[in-house]
Order: sequence, then structure tokens, then C-alpha cells
Amino acid sequence: MKKLVLFLVAVLLTLPVLADDGRVIPFEKLPQPAKVLLKKYFVDQAPLIVKADWDDYEVIYENGVKVEFDKRGEWKDFDCRYTAVPEELVPGPIKAQVTASYPGATIIKLKRDRRGYEVKLDNGLEIEFNKSFTIVDIDD
Repeated sequence: MKKLVLFLVAVLLTLPVLADDGRVIPFEKLPQPAKVLLKKYFVDQAPLIVKADWDDYEVIYENGVKVEFDKRGEWKDFDCRYTAVPEELVPGPIKAQVTASYPGATIIKLKRDRRGYEVKLDNGLEIEFNKSFTIVDIDD
């Protein structure tokens, strides 16, 4: 019986941690690199919500733009939905390939991880690049 009670207590104590989707924090609590980037490229918008998780941060703006950062404040993901990702944030080789292959298309999502980059265009195409900026997959 004692083991069952200890097990139930352990389960009840870990459930809130497992269910945590992030806690709301003030903008000022973001790491400095994240604040600098947001103040530079999203200066005309105020964050609607800023959330912190155990390993990352997410900033959501009123127009639906979402920006994710790692725990050091380096960007991981820009999801601009209906507007373009700020051009200066798109790596040059990606910008050049998208412009050459899909003239007139706009990058509305840019994601970076340890394998490379993922780009979503306003025409629905999703393009994956490796770290050397070589296209490895195109999904329509």
C-alpha cells in the first residue's frame, strides 16, 4: 500500500511538468539576442504573448506572426503566415535559390535546426535545405 501511495504522489507531481506548454513571461525576460532581433525586425509590432518553456521561447504577435528562439536567444523559427519573413533574416544562398527558381514567391516561414533549413513559400511549396544550402527536398 505504501508503494502505491508513493507511486501516485510521484505521478501527480510530474503531471504538471509534462503538461506544461510554457509559461507566460514579460518581454524583458527574453535572452538579449532575442530582444535585439525582435526590436530590430518587428519594431512596429508589440508582442501579444511571450512564452518560455524549459528549452525555448516563443513570441506571438497580434497579426499571427510567431517567432521561436532557443534557450540562448538564437532564432529557430519564423512563421509569418500571411506576410514575408524579413528579407535580411533569410540566408543569402536560400534567398538566391528561391528568387531564381520561384520568381515572385514570398518566404512566409523559415525554420532552422541542426540539419539545415526549412522554407515555406506563399505558393504552398516547402523546400528543405541542408547546412550547405543544397536543396534536399521539395514538397508541394
